[in-house]
Amino acid sequence: MTFKTLIAASALALSLPLAAQAQGTIPGAERGAAAGNDAAGPIGGIVGGAVGAATGTVGGILGVDMAPRFRSYVRERNVRSYDYDGRVAVGSTLPASGVTYYDVPTEYRVQPGYRYTVVNDRPVLVDRGHRIVEVID
Repeated sequence: MTFKTLIAASALALSLPLAAQAQGTIPGAERGAAAGNDAAGPIGGIVGGAVGAATGTVGGILGVDMAPRFRSYVRERNVRSYDYDGRVAVGSTLPASGVTYYDVPTEYRVQPGYRYTVVNDRPVLVDRGHRIVEVID
């Protein structure tokens, strides 16, 4: 591994707090760093953290493999959809009342504090402040 690659990976790792808007970034970086460290020591941990962060960002909170299963899970429960006049997008905040929020089953490995609901017929994950953190399309 060259010194330039090490510097680039370190810069990316240090910028993670700024990129943490995509909620999968931090868990992806943690898993990548652990796997890289196990495989190749500290340098592997740095590179693994950077790659894991990028993968986590793309996968979102649920991850690419869990999203279709979770979407089916929500549809099977016939959760009533909340009619929302705003944009259904990451960052939008839903009202505290009038919307029913549900716990995410542990099998989906979502961090505590996230719940789900259906808004305009679209399943979404929200944080404790009712802010949409992932739209499951």
